[in-house]
Amino acid sequence: MTTTVRHVQVTFDCAQPERVARFWCEVLGYVPPSPPDGFDTWDDANAALPPEQRDAWFACSDPTGVGPRLFFQRVPEGKVVKNRVHLDVRVGTGLVGAERLATLVAERDRLLALGATCVRVMVADEENESCIVMQDVEGNEFCLD
Repeated sequence: MTTTVRHVQVTFDCAQPERVARFWCEVLGYVPPSPPDGFDTWDDANAALPPEQRDAWFACSDPTGVGPRLFFQRVPEGKVVKNRVHLDVRVGTGLVGAERLATLVAERDRLLALGATCVRVMVADEENESCIVMQDVEGNEFCLD
């Protein structure tokens, strides 16, 4: 019997899981989970853990339930090469030419204020529409598409 996968989770290795997760919450309109039972805040929950387990992970999800859950886990090594997998943030879907580029640039500017970095703007040519390559607050690449 073949199993059909209906949900996926995208996992990020990072140094500061909550910081990166909260960045992606702002980018995508996602929300963090409620603190565990018995805790009013995530800070309270973290404080109850042994020091080596504090701030080890964080997650966020699409409040509509449509998009994948994002999970962020602390790892000891830093990022050293280009991502093999990246997210495309689809803000320009259905738009073309100058209108698409203006929409992408407006979103780029919003994300720069959140701590993202613009790597390059790829302007439309004969084969491809415009897109913008960016990095999140820890240098993980993603595209505004």
